[in-house]
Amino acid sequence: MKRVLTIMALVGLSLAPAWAQQSQNLRGTIRAFDGQTMAVDTFDGRALSVAVPADLRVTTTKPFTLAEVKPGMKLGVTTVKAPDGSTIAIDVRPISATASEGLSPWDLKPDSVMTNGIVEATVTSAKGPELTLNYKTGSVKVIVPPEATLSQPGPGALADLKAGETIFVAVTREGDKLVAQRAQVSKDGVKPTQ
Repeated sequence: MKRVLTIMALVGLSLAPAWAQQSQNLRGTIRAFDGQTMAVDTFDGRALSVAVPADLRVTTTKPFTLAEVKPGMKLGVTTVKAPDGSTIAIDVRPISATASEGLSPWDLKPDSVMTNGIVEATVTSAKGPELTLNYKTGSVKVIVPPEATLSQPGPGALADLKAGETIFVAVTREGDKLVAQRAQVSKDGVKPTQ
């Protein structure tokens, strides 16, 4: 039994660095920020402390509209499937031209998917505005309903991390603390979702 426990402990130690490097996304409201540590009340009810490196990449959030979407633009679109099988956008954002294209599971809502793709076409369908996104290995038609969130990143700095602002922050666990890797914060009432 002792040998089994020892093996399990060694396996756990060997996996610890991998677990530590796994990123997770936090969404919530900033309760306080002292320049090094940010207190965040997450939307799922947790009160967390996040270490903030001095060189953290911070962006603010500004408005974005469908009128700004043009063929050739690269978008990050979070989607869910409707009961009829159509793909519905819940969040639409322009992303960097250097961002990787593809599909991946996302945690904004249950069963949501993030599609990073290039806009091939924009049309008006019976269900509303429809985007065709090419993500290298395929394409998808996405309906954008009126309730979908549209925003884009703007310039930001640590000074924008103020109490009361809404935050999206990617963190990794390092030992017993959460460390911010990148953050997007609300500004002038425009909130990040992602």
